[in-house]
Amino acid sequence: MVADQIAARGVKDPRVLAAMREVPRHEFVPPDVRADAYIDAPLPIGFGQTISQPYIVALMTELAKPSATDSVLEVGTGSGYQAAVLSRLVATVRSIEIVEPLARSAETALRRLGYANVQVRIGDGYQGWPEAAPFDVIVVTAAPDAVPSALVAQLRPGGRLVIPVGPVGGVQDLLVMNKDAAGRTTTRSIIPVRFVPLVKKKE
Repeated sequence: MVADQIAARGVKDPRVLAAMREVPRHEFVPPDVRADAYIDAPLPIGFGQTISQPYIVALMTELAKPSATDSVLEVGTGSGYQAAVLSRLVATVRSIEIVEPLARSAETALRRLGYANVQVRIGDGYQGWPEAAPFDVIVVTAAPDAVPSALVAQLRPGGRLVIPVGPVGGVQDLLVMNKDAAGRTTTRSIIPVRFVPLVKKKE
């Protein structure tokens, strides 16, 4: 998977490639799709959600430029796979999931597999995790139609936000936002992507 689907498509960071080799993707997918765990495709994990294709997980991780001392926020825990990959590269990962059964199962899997530096919360990803902010890196694994202002506010100066943005069911832009020391942000578009929508808590 790593050689043919990730490195061959241009992901170069050796730490990211090592994390992708180390984390067992089959442990983060339902039993009925486990045979397909290492193909380069998103897979259903229930509740209308998916685990992203391995290449996209690796690309987003590389774009985040994680370092060993970073505090990371992930929005959209899903199965827990992206959090597990990030956990191999940073100090702490806090991950928010709005679908309670997914949050519970991801938390169980992460604990069982020994990813002790990941904390999972059930909640609205649009609001981030304010009491743990600021974050060096924020990775969003579902697509809002605009970058949530709370996430920008919770990004540390010098930090990076990796997020797909665009219409539900349509083509979205994978964006990287950088915040400078003065708090100004710059954003660049990387590639077109398709993600499930980022679900907002019902009022």
